[in-house]
Order: sequence, then structure tokens, then C-alpha cells
Amino acid sequence: MSKEAKFEDNIKELENLIAELENGSTDLEESIEKYTKAMKLVNQCDKKLKTIEEQVTKIVTENGLEDFKVEE
Repeated sequence: MSKEAKFEDNIKELENLIAELENGSTDLEESIEKYTKAMKLVNQCDKKLKTIEEQVTKIVTENGLEDFKVEE
């Protein structure tokens, strides 16, 4: 993957991997590969969400809306 995938694309791929793992039709080695790929996608999505949260916080602060809070 030479170009960073969109967040939504990563989520869709993650959902597909989870569905494949849940249906139990893959052998052990393939399941481990899919699980490893899924965890990489989770980490990428987490990093992207943190970056977006920082950007939103910056925008809100710059516009004098310090009372704005992101709910977790």
C-alpha cells in the first residue's frame, strides 16, 4: 500500500476481516494473518482518530469555543 488508505476504507476492511474471523472458515495460519492485519488497521484508525481530535481541538480553541468537549 503506497498511499495511506482513507479511514472509512480501513474501517470497511476491518469489518470484513472480523466477519471472516468470526465465521470460522479459515485455518489457524490464515486466521493469525488476518488477526495481525486487523490489529494493524485498528492502530491506523486509532492514530487517525487522535489526529482528527487534535485538529478539532485546535479549530475550536482558535475560534474561542474552549467549553467544547469531545465525548468519549
